Amino acid sequence: MITRLSRRALPAVAAAALLASCTSTGGSTGAASTAAPAGASAPASADPAAPAPTPTATPTPTPTVKPTGQADPALQAFYSQKLAWAACKDDPATTKTDESAVQCASLKVPLDYAAPSSGETLDIGVARITSSRPAERTGSLLVNPGGPGGSGVGMVQRGQKDYDGPLRDHYDIVGFDPRGSGLSAPVNCLDDKARDSWITTDVLGPEHGKALADACAAKYGKLLEHIGTRDTVRDVDVLRAALGDQKLSYLGLSYGTYLGSVYAEEFPDRVGRLVLDGAVDPAKPIAENNIEQYAGFERSLQAFAAHCAKQAQCPLGKDPDKAAGKLADFLDGLKQKPLTTKDGRTLTSTAAWTGVIEGLYGDESGWDSLANSIGWAMARGKGENLLAYADSYNKRDKDGRYSVSADAYTAIYCADGATDVLTGAALDAAYAQMAAKAPLISRHEPGAALFDPDCRSWPFRSAEKAHPIVSKAATPIVVVGSTGDAATPYANAEKLAAQLGNAVLLTREGEGHTGYGHSACIRDAVHSYLVDGTVPAAGTRCATDPAR
Repeated sequence: MITRLSRRALPAVAAAALLASCTSTGGSTGAASTAAPAGASAPASADPAAPAPTPTATPTPTPTVKPTGQADPALQAFYSQKLAWAACKDDPATTKTDESAVQCASLKVPLDYAAPSSGETLDIGVARITSSRPAERTGSLLVNPGGPGGSGVGMVQRGQKDYDGPLRDHYDIVGFDPRGSGLSAPVNCLDDKARDSWITTDVLGPEHGKALADACAAKYGKLLEHIGTRDTVRDVDVLRAALGDQKLSYLGLSYGTYLGSVYAEEFPDRVGRLVLDGAVDPAKPIAENNIEQYAGFERSLQAFAAHCAKQAQCPLGKDPDKAAGKLADFLDGLKQKPLTTKDGRTLTSTAAWTGVIEGLYGDESGWDSLANSIGWAMARGKGENLLAYADSYNKRDKDGRYSVSADAYTAIYCADGATDVLTGAALDAAYAQMAAKAPLISRHEPGAALFDPDCRSWPFRSAEKAHPIVSKAATPIVVVGSTGDAATPYANAEKLAAQLGNAVLLTREGEGHTGYGHSACIRDAVHSYLVDGTVPAAGTRCATDPAR
């Protein structure tokens, strides 16, 4: 919800604060010229062969650079605010978790950072668990689960024990919901019944994307232009100051790596210790990113199917070279013969593929469970288990309610430049690449694979463009990549570390998305960096934990 902030709340600031820094665009004035005045003869002693003296350049006034971030007087009210921490509202998803240790607050930020004094503001949801050893506390560690649209508040509320040990000893763990998601002006365009149909339909042409775009435009027209990642990193910097930290310490997963990268670009002097795990390559346009991501899932699909074929009971047969094709044929066949579940829902081809992809986000330890769910659908015609995988991916609970962040994925991606879509020969070439790199996993609906999310009908065109991000931060940034990560392929981590410049790549060998949750070796290296500032040695490689 957009609220109003009284302009009277913005304090006056000394004029000296307006002069943050200066750069000159004018030429050098140099020494005074010895040229004769116009109309006068040259001195007799002048050498006629000598070059004419260089005329004095007219000095160009040095422009005053507009202060940004904390130096901007118009933002002082936001940067100087104090967070009012209180008990969080009960989260029904945490029935087995003691929420008493978690505190919540609301951060006030401007809707439009280009006009921060307009009075229009947003409230950003924030949650924290305080340091378990206050005497050793060094500051706050902000966390983001990815998405885009994942809830950092939920990440803290539901995963408190994940931070026990060195991190919580030395940090307050702070999660926040990026604007457009969770508790931060969520974009929620479809009701649950409409979403059930929209998210599982096998009719995925341009009209499918337009239906969501139209619904979002009708409810959130003005907000949609202001929920991109660059706006969110400005919120993060306001949050950093409100928490009392001079530098940002941060752990970002998946899309959270893009958020951290943009922060390093926008506020290099505020970068503390940043860990970016499961990297997004900021230089890749959305279509190229989708092709590489689907290629990653194709590889994981083949690896999973080959693993299944070696087991005593596998619904995909005993030939590892044909197992993936057999699975794809079954999943695609659900277009003509969907399965009806015992509660009356339908396992469509789209839903079944979504369920399989959800299973491929995990490492090898979950593959037997995924194979069992596929077997129930293929051999017994029971689609409940695969549909449960799809529900997990789509954030649908057992009562049929969807997370309020369900549409944030599309809205944030479109605000981040995915509106610059391919056409003509470039589009034809992209389809050809998708078919070559992901022949099984994309053939169900090539258009939906390439336009994911579909921003072709989005109500505004974003000015944001994909570009390499070079950090000028003095503190090294740690990038974590996993060799078998399908969602964010390992090559992305290599490229991001190279782009950032002052960064080191930490590698996990194995399947699954991100490294921190899959490897004690990765966790130890990350903890040493975040707590002690020990940067992992270049070339460090870690194994995945044994099957759990």
